[in-house]
Amino acid sequence: MCDQDSQFWMGGIHASNLLEVTNNPDHLDDGSFWAVSISFEGEKTFLRFADVTQQEFPSSSWEKLSGRWISSQSEREYIAYVEQIRQTISEGGVYQVNACRELKLLLQKKEQSLAGLFSNLLIENPAHYACYLKADGLEVASASPERFLSRKGSTILTSPIKGTIRSDEDTFGEKDKAENLMIVDLMRNDLGQICVPGSIEVSELFRHEKHPGITHLVSDVQGTIAKETSWAEILDATLPPGSVSGAPKSSALSIISTYEGARGPYCGTMGWIHGDRAELSVAIRTFWTTGDGFLRFGTGAGITWGSDAAAEWAETQLKARHLISIAGGEL
Repeated sequence: MCDQDSQFWMGGIHASNLLEVTNNPDHLDDGSFWAVSISFEGEKTFLRFADVTQQEFPSSSWEKLSGRWISSQSEREYIAYVEQIRQTISEGGVYQVNACRELKLLLQKKEQSLAGLFSNLLIENPAHYACYLKADGLEVASASPERFLSRKGSTILTSPIKGTIRSDEDTFGEKDKAENLMIVDLMRNDLGQICVPGSIEVSELFRHEKHPGITHLVSDVQGTIAKETSWAEILDATLPPGSVSGAPKSSALSIISTYEGARGPYCGTMGWIHGDRAELSVAIRTFWTTGDGFLRFGTGAGITWGSDAAAEWAETQLKARHLISIAGGEL
């Protein structure tokens, strides 16, 4: 029996009438259209819908929230976290870590749908990889500007974002470029586990992408997927996304787990897989609910030895400010 309350939307693709939910990535190789939500910690949710069409997202209203958002880390605590990362870098334990915090605010109505919020995000904060999902006890409204993986046949492309300045600024500093280059190398290594040797290339380095209120530094890395490579192997090699973890990835993940705990859908991936085609985002600029009455939002910054802790806190505020203004409430 179809679950008619669930739906998925991304880039004009609308899926409804949920037929099946699984956490088994082997199902992704069956040629069906699958909506994908994978948490930062690797909890997998794959959803097969009965109806998949091309259409605009169904518009609905959103009642703005009021009150002050609660941060999982205060400014003082976040600055201390950044300084701890810098100390670990100085000791050679890691080169870069994406340090995040979670904001939450009580919904006026516990069952308030995020469909209206997503409608407003599409208008007031258009994003290349905006995505909406409601299914299996989870509702997500994402205004992600970042491609995680695009696949067309045997070609796979990733476009990590590293580096953020205000939209009225023109120049990225050396810290931003160094950070971007670190993650480019990390993604080359990740793709190297599933691609034909010698096929990986950096097709564009240090592209400037403008978004509401901010400009990002973006690079493209692409390769040719080796024959007989399964979707399970692709996801195992590349998750979680390098741009929101750090380098080396294993060391960064250990630090993140110690100081942040579970991120959930934030900084995981969302999108769709259909045979040898796919569009998956890095789930940043993302709101979500899990049925406990709170709306959640994540924000973070990449930390290197050259980071200024107070400036990194300010960057997390900058990234959150515009989107929080759409949802309502005060930072």
